[in-house]
Amino acid sequence: MEKVRIAILGLGNVGTGVWKILNTNKKEIKKRSGYHIEVAKILVRDKKKPRSVEVPEDILTTDYNEILMDDSIKIVVELMGGVEPAKEYMLNAIRHNKHVVTANKFVLATHGNELLDAAYAQGVMLYYEASVAGGIPIIHGISESLTANKIVEILGIINGTTNYILTKMSQEGMEFKEALKEAQEKGYAEADPTADIEAYDAMYKLAILGSLSFGSRVHVDSIYREGITSISSVDIQYAREFGYVIKLLAIGKERNGVLELRVHPAMIPANHPLANVNDSFNAIFIKGNAVGDLMLYGRGAGDLPTGSAVVGDIISVLRNGIDDIVPVEQKDKLSNLRVQSMDYTVCEYYIRCTVLDTPGTLGDIAAIFGKNNVSLASVIQKGKTGEQVPLVFITHQTTEKNISDAIEEVKKLSTVVKVENIVRVEKI
Repeated sequence: MEKVRIAILGLGNVGTGVWKILNTNKKEIKKRSGYHIEVAKILVRDKKKPRSVEVPEDILTTDYNEILMDDSIKIVVELMGGVEPAKEYMLNAIRHNKHVVTANKFVLATHGNELLDAAYAQGVMLYYEASVAGGIPIIHGISESLTANKIVEILGIINGTTNYILTKMSQEGMEFKEALKEAQEKGYAEADPTADIEAYDAMYKLAILGSLSFGSRVHVDSIYREGITSISSVDIQYAREFGYVIKLLAIGKERNGVLELRVHPAMIPANHPLANVNDSFNAIFIKGNAVGDLMLYGRGAGDLPTGSAVVGDIISVLRNGIDDIVPVEQKDKLSNLRVQSMDYTVCEYYIRCTVLDTPGTLGDIAAIFGKNNVSLASVIQKGKTGEQVPLVFITHQTTEKNISDAIEEVKKLSTVVKVENIVRVEKI
């Protein structure tokens, strides 16, 4: 049995999961990879910090050069997170002929092309299955198993924190702040939850998935992003009345060489498979021109699910040959497809207003919608005459620009107290 020495950068949640898996599943990993994997070094900030796993102190280091200059270390596993110094560490590892495995979605979404080009030029491998959806094998699925397909659409619940929050709001009637607090208490949300609840995390992941799915370079700033902070239990109740469930979706579509890339809350039919993905689970729904509809589902985060994807990538490197050149998929040249402006996105829309319940209000609003090419499919009005009452609409399909123009006019009506919320409706 051959031995291979690897180094791990970071011993946080994911790093701990990788350490556990490498030790717990040692026999299976040997059998499947053909190697005995030895963790030669682990880069940490503080060697004396208490940890939940026992790690020999002599393999801990605070000096990255100990890893970089050790030619016996063949694979560097980057689990630090953030852009710097993680990106520079990976580039230096590549330049020193070390294969790299990473779970870092931020670096891949913003500097992935630079890393992949460097790996190809140097003749080493760069694997990143764990960067999207934890233990779900979505990267491998798209880059290998589905290569016979032209992927025309991907829709995903790819952030467990927001899915947990929306599940609690939907199933237990919690308001957003209450559900967020519980998510933080259970460790699903960070003390600063901005990356999750404002959809930055999902946006980075969509950049990676979009690039792989459509064979095009995707710039993060070309993706429309909207978080879940505006969603209330009232919106969830109305969604239920209309037969929908609200989820934070990452959506990628390719039509005639133009990409549509967006992350935002959306109402989806209650009978769609994605509507039943709850708690912290993730799922990605793929439409291919040969395979048809396909959904991958599982834990999108956590030490062991994400660690499973990382160790799977280590095994893939070993199976491909640690002394061989990069795999074929890393040689693919990406195109630069145009990303459609959000103004031209076509959806149905849920619109909730608070209005004065006076004669003619509904007619005035409907007239404005009609003038802006917005056709109404359903209307719900509740309350007594003379009071402020909710007025809720579901539109037929129209463009984002038509909705925006109509809403600006509606806001100017003296009988409209406030436009409370607008949520896109995806008939998937």
